[in-house]
Parts: sequence; C-alpha cells; structure tokens
Amino acid sequence: MTEDGEVWTFSVRSSDTSLPDRIIHVNYDGFAEDVKAGDELFVDGGMARFQVIEKLGPDVKCRCTDPGLVLPRANLTIWRDGSVVRERNAMLPTISSKDWIDIDFGIAEGVDFINVSFVKSAEVINHLKSYITARSRGSDIGVIAKIESIDALKNLEEIIRASDGVMVARGDLGAQIPLEQVPSIQQKIVRTCRQLNKPVIVASQLLESMIEYPTPTRAEVADVSEAVRQRADALMLSGESAMGRYPEKALSVLRSVSLRIEKWWREEKRHEALELQDVSSSFSDKISEEICNSAAKMANDLGVDAVFVYTKDGRMASLLSRCRPDCPIFAFTSSTSVRRRLNLQWGLIPFRLSDSDDMESNLNRTFSLLKARGMVQSGDLVIALSDMLQSIQVMNVP
Repeated sequence: MTEDGEVWTFSVRSSDTSLPDRIIHVNYDGFAEDVKAGDELFVDGGMARFQVIEKLGPDVKCRCTDPGLVLPRANLTIWRDGSVVRERNAMLPTISSKDWIDIDFGIAEGVDFINVSFVKSAEVINHLKSYITARSRGSDIGVIAKIESIDALKNLEEIIRASDGVMVARGDLGAQIPLEQVPSIQQKIVRTCRQLNKPVIVASQLLESMIEYPTPTRAEVADVSEAVRQRADALMLSGESAMGRYPEKALSVLRSVSLRIEKWWREEKRHEALELQDVSSSFSDKISEEICNSAAKMANDLGVDAVFVYTKDGRMASLLSRCRPDCPIFAFTSSTSVRRRLNLQWGLIPFRLSDSDDMESNLNRTFSLLKARGMVQSGDLVIALSDMLQSIQVMNVP
C-alpha cells in the first residue's frame, strides 16, 4: 500500500542488493528509456498513480500522487500530456517465452480455450492457432482475444474475425482510453462480436467492491445489468473470485442479477431490433443461417417453450444463439469438445448425444432426457432444428 507523497523507485533491476526499500520492479527493459520527468504512471488503470521525478540509469524515481494498492503483476500505463505513451512498450511481444510454455501445458491438458492478452492485431491470433494445430492434431482448442489496448481498437474487426471469441477487459482498456469512452467502446465490441457471430465476454471490475465486502454497490449492479442488456454472451469475475473474500456470494449476485434482467427483458417483450448481417461463407451455411433466423422469429411470435438444435460442429447452435430467442436453446452434439465450448455462448444448454440419421429417433431420445430432468414437460411447444438435415419442425412434447 502506497502513501500520498511517498517517493518510490521503479526499476528493471530485479536482484541487486543496492536497491532502495520502496521499490517496484518493472519487467520490460525499455521502461526507463520510454518515460520522461513529468510523466504519470497509472497502476492497474488508476488503482494507484505516480509522477516521474527523475531517471537514474535503469531506475526511475516517482512520487505517489494517488495512493493505493500495488499488486504483483499489475499493469503499468505511461501517460504524457493526456495521452498514453506508446513507444517500445507497444512493440513488446503479445505472447512471451513463458507464455509458450504455458500454452504447451494447456494443449497437453486439453483445455477448451486459450486467452491472449494485449492483442494488437489478428496476426498473433492466427500464429497461435497455427501453433495449436501443429502441436495437437485434431485439437479443438479455441482462442479468445482480450481487447485491452488502443492498438486492438484500431484493428478490432480483423481481430474478432480471427478469434473464436473476445473478452472486453475493461480494467486495462480503461487505463489506455479516457474513462468516459469505456461504456461506448464496450457496447461497440459486444455488437461487433454479435454481428460476426463470435461469443463475447464482459470482464473486469463487475463487482469490484465484493473483493472486500459481502454486498455490491448499486452502481455495480447497474453495470452488470447494462452488460446483460447489451446481450453479452458471458460475464466474468476476476479479483472477486481470484482473491476476494466472498467469491461464492459474488457469483451468486452475478447470476441473480443476470437472471432477473433477462426475465424482465422477456416480460417486456423487448425482442431484438438489431439487424444482423450475413455471416455465411457458402450456400449451405446460408441455408442454416436463414433457418436459424426464421426459428428465432417463430419462437418469439409463437411463444414456444424451447428450441432444440441438433448439430455436428456447433455452428447451427451458434447461429441460433446469435439471434437471442426468448426461450432456452437445448443443443445436442456427438462431440464432447463441441459440447463444452457451446457453454460459452448465450442461451445454450448443450448435451452430448450420439446422433442418428433418423430425426424421429433423435427427438424421442431428447424428449425423454429433458423430461426426466424436468427441463421440459408434456404439452410444451418446441421448435427443432437440424444442421444434418437442414430442417425445422414445430411440435408439442408428447
């Protein structure tokens, strides 16, 4: 914890006995060359703030102007004359040598997704995907791009297209753009992901006060509600669950607020007004997309109780989720990895089920499965889609 007016030394030296007591280690060598006297240093987007006094070789002396907590692996942003300094720092590799070791571990363990921090362009995403493919034949590991820098915003659409999903990392992003721009940028990223049919996660500081307190602020509840209204696929806790005192309560708050807002959305019949662009790359995909668009509209107009989608690769389930129908979507696939990955997308409740060419058999098995779990009941009106047959049916559960 820092105090107002204290002088601290930021240094790239990590194991020197001559270092002063109040020291903060910086892990990029060009730091001392990039800063100038008078620059402001923001720790984790403003959790603490320092002003540069002088440079002494690899050391930089700074005075604390906004006291706060400086945690290990905190992000450091340099500001000069009201703008972020982007010099050699902007050229640092997005994936470090240590990261490649962690990536190999993740591949060996069969993780579902790998998140890439501080993505600057689609190139790093494509490079990582090629690496994963080469190291694990037949692997289905997805790559999530964390949008948290000015560079990412300049290349936003190409990054989203290259990725298997996107995270709006508002903490670090808010350290690189004016705070008042964060809400509009968040909405832009969520909408762009929706248009390009990529799942989007809103993260960072959703319930920040619950790191220390058992209840959130009402402003935090409103913030969570806005992310839900924007129709993000997922919300993610960070410090609240990683080091907070009330991780289970934080998760419970996140769930209850999300459920209430989505219920209110359905009660008010606030059906989607967003015009979705065509994302099909082939005529077959176009048919699937049109089926999903029609199914979502029918679901809302008819007030169906659920939509069933039978899919091999998950694409039809993903297209249906993109339409945000006002009912649960039960997705059935024979692939374990596809089933796990579909959990990330809005409204999908995925199951692994060995498929059959006989649609009637598939329906009967899934009706029995969901009735036994209390998820549907006899008489419910459902819509059933299949990407194998490219079909759509409306029926009552027997």
